[in-house]
Amino acid sequence: MTESHETTTGAGTREDTGAGVNPVGRPHPQAFAPDSLVLNRKLPLWYQVSQSLRASILGRPQDASPRLPTEEQLAAHYGVSVLTMRQALKELETEGLISRHRRRGTFIEPRARRVSPVRLLGSVDAIVAQQSGEATTVLGHGTVPVPGDLAEFFPHCGEVVSYRRLRRDGESDEPTNWAENAVRPDVAARIDVSDLERWPMTKVLRDVVGVRISRITDTVEARLADPVTAELLQVPLLSPILHYTGVTYDEEGHVVDVARIRYRGDRFSFSVTVEAH
Repeated sequence: MTESHETTTGAGTREDTGAGVNPVGRPHPQAFAPDSLVLNRKLPLWYQVSQSLRASILGRPQDASPRLPTEEQLAAHYGVSVLTMRQALKELETEGLISRHRRRGTFIEPRARRVSPVRLLGSVDAIVAQQSGEATTVLGHGTVPVPGDLAEFFPHCGEVVSYRRLRRDGESDEPTNWAENAVRPDVAARIDVSDLERWPMTKVLRDVVGVRISRITDTVEARLADPVTAELLQVPLLSPILHYTGVTYDEEGHVVDVARIRYRGDRFSFSVTVEAH
């Protein structure tokens, strides 16, 4: 016999959290499970939580339930107050990733906003979030001489392992951005290429390979599409694109990865948040 129970939310509403089999005999979808998060007390907590939850939403399994846990459950999971959790959820609601319904709960929107922000606010989870939620194809990988423009980042390496990936919108199949990663060979030896079709490189380095990331320095600039970018992203030659460069350092201060990502200018905007303290 299948049991279900109800929980009371902070707003005084009641939500059914039953598990097992639904009334017509079909199995329930897999419960949504947000990733874990180590909070940085120097950054706004609500922002870190919103970006971590955003990455979890965009990278969730296809069979995951669209329903999120309650505010209280999420707050306990992240180790923050309900007020902080509420602010984080408001950010995701404004972005169009979730919708909140009184007496029913919070649900992941099936269609996210088409124009996505490329945001910089010093959070590794923000980097993971902005790279998640799209279908990824690995175009190729292999060992190459260190490119001349990256020599300063790999002073003790003659070679790096290069990964080229194309990302597409999960619904329209339209190409949105393509990335080149130059990874230190000793780290690349521990990367399973198939993982890069499921998760962003930053997540693979941190959560799968186990690199202790100390910081990522980001640069975003406006450029014109070169022939390769124009062909991959299906945009006119010399049309505007956003060119992102991210340099990832381990806890010893050595460069692990240099990512260069070209975003379609008609699909992404550049946003920087400055917090007053």
